[in-house]
Amino acid sequence: MKRIITATVQDRSGVLNRITGMLHKRQFNIDSISVGKSETEGISKMTFVIEVSDHQNLEQLTKQLNKQIDVIKVSDITDKAIVARELALIKVGSNGHQRAEIQGIISPFRASVIDVSKESMTIQVTGKPDKVEALIELLHPYGIKELTKTGVTAFLRGHQPKTVTDLHATPL
Repeated sequence: MKRIITATVQDRSGVLNRITGMLHKRQFNIDSISVGKSETEGISKMTFVIEVSDHQNLEQLTKQLNKQIDVIKVSDITDKAIVARELALIKVGSNGHQRAEIQGIISPFRASVIDVSKESMTIQVTGKPDKVEALIELLHPYGIKELTKTGVTAFLRGHQPKTVTDLHATPL
């Protein structure tokens, strides 16, 4: 099962290397990782999409991440109300009459053409991972020459609905 894990960490040299090394050593497969500065000076946010076989391994993963010296907070946000986005740059083969056709395909995805040459065009798309994948699939017949994706970045929405667990944990 794929899980979206976020980690708030100290913005120090070697943090990413130590965390990915620990994940590798414990044989967790990272589907994507996204890291960047946060709203707080000296603090970074990491978003991992990780394949985990069961809830026991998920618990082990979060415990191991929390043990890392530069990790401040770890959250599995997969089942919560989240905002998640991914960016892809896709270079496809195109000639003059195919360009209008490709424009028609990318338009509903709110994607944009960011570069055009004689024999290709580069498209930028941002959105939920399934939206990005859907556009990539539609562009395959035109010949994808190059493709790169950022990986998922995500955080919790502003309002989180109360769950049964939250209600039991609330003091009376």
